[in-house]
Amino acid sequence: MPEGDTIHRAAARMAPALVGRPVVRFEAHRVAPPLPKPGAVVTGVEARGKHHLIHFDDGWTLQTHMRMTGSWHLYRPGERWRKPRHLVRALVEVGPAGDGTDPDGWVAVCFSAPVVELVREARTAHLGPDLCTPDADLDDAVRRMDSVDPATPLVDVLLDQRICCGVGNVYKSEVLAALRLHPLTPIGRVAPPVRRQVVEVAARQLRANLTTTSRTTLPGPPGTLAVYGRQREPCRRCGTPIAWARTGSQARGTYWCPRCQPAVPAPGTDA
Repeated sequence: MPEGDTIHRAAARMAPALVGRPVVRFEAHRVAPPLPKPGAVVTGVEARGKHHLIHFDDGWTLQTHMRMTGSWHLYRPGERWRKPRHLVRALVEVGPAGDGTDPDGWVAVCFSAPVVELVREARTAHLGPDLCTPDADLDDAVRRMDSVDPATPLVDVLLDQRICCGVGNVYKSEVLAALRLHPLTPIGRVAPPVRRQVVEVAARQLRANLTTTSRTTLPGPPGTLAVYGRQREPCRRCGTPIAWARTGSQARGTYWCPRCQPAVPAPGTDA
C-alpha cells in the first residue's frame, strides 16, 4: 500500500500540470456515466490521506485509492507509457495552458487502482487527520484512539485511516522502532502521552519525506531506515537481528527489534 507521502508527491506533481486546464479526454471504463465532458476545467488536485482527488469545475471529483497496486503517472501527449494499456483505470488528458506558457498539454494516467469513483463530493469525512499536512490536528488523532478496542495492537491502530491518515507499512514499523514499542502492544497499554508521541513521530517522518522517494527516518544516506526491510540485519542500536512477521488483522509484514521493542501483555493480564 503506498504511504501517504507517495500520494502527496503524486498530487503535488500533477497539480501544476492539470489545474486550470480544459479536459481534452476523460476515461474511467469502470465508472458509470455521466463523466466530465471535454471542456470541463480541472480546478484542483489534492491528497487526503491515501485518497487522490482530481476536482473539475462541473462539480465532479475523481477519487482514487491506490491500495497495494495503484499509481498515477504523468505524460506528455504521445509519450510512451511505462505500463500497459490494459492496466489503465482512469485517464485525464488536458489541453494547453490558457496563458500560452505550455502549448503541449498533459496526460494523467491511473494504473491498477482498485478504487476509482466519480463523486459529487469526496467521501473522506470519516478519515482522521492527514499527518502529511502541516496543520494536521494531532490531538484529534489521539482522541480517536479512545474509541478503539483496548486490545487492538498498535500495528492496526497506525494503519487505521479513521484514526490518522498517511501511515502505511514502512512508517508503521519505523514509528514503533523509533519509540521502542512492540508492534503488538495493545493500545490499552499505551499511556496518553505515548499515544501523542506515536502521532508526532509519524507526522514528522511523513513530512520529512514528502519531497523524496528515498524514504529516510534516521541520519545517514538517503534511504536509511531503522528496521524496515532489514530482516536478520543487526539493530542499529543494540545489534540484535531484526525480526519480521505478519502481524495485526491485515497480516501485513512488520519489522522490529526484539530487544529494543519488548512485547507487552494485553490489558487484563498479568504484566
